[in-house]
Formats: sequence, structure tokens, C-alpha cells
Amino acid sequence: MNMEERIARINELYHKSQGEGLTADEKEEQARLRREYVASVRNNLKAQLDNITIERPDGTVENLGEKYGGRTEKG
Repeated sequence: MNMEERIARINELYHKSQGEGLTADEKEEQARLRREYVASVRNNLKAQLDNITIERPDGTVENLGEKYGGRTEKG
């Protein structure tokens, strides 16, 4: 299932939950799809941030992904 299909299914389940309600299996599917979506967004953002480089006034280039990308701590 690609991302567009996941989003469509998440929306479909949301609208169904607002109307008639969801079965236990549908609630589990909705939660799983949401987790997958959030994980995908986080991975894409991390990949973008890991590719940021800055050029210092002295001409040196620093890759922030190499400097900070391996950190797992928060804050």
C-alpha cells in the first residue's frame, strides 16, 4: 500500500468512525495506518535534515547530518 492509499484509507476510517463507528479490527487498522504514516513523515524529515550543509564565512562547509544525524537523544 503506497502512501496515497494509506492516507485515503485513514480518511475513510475516520469518516466511518464519525458516522456509524468502527469495529475493533477497523480501530486496530486505523491505529496501525496512523503509526505507519507518522513513521514515514519522521523518516522523510530526518532524511532532509541529515542532508543540510552550511557554508561558514571562512568558506568551510559543514555537513550537519554528519555532525548531528547520529544522535538519538531528545532536546
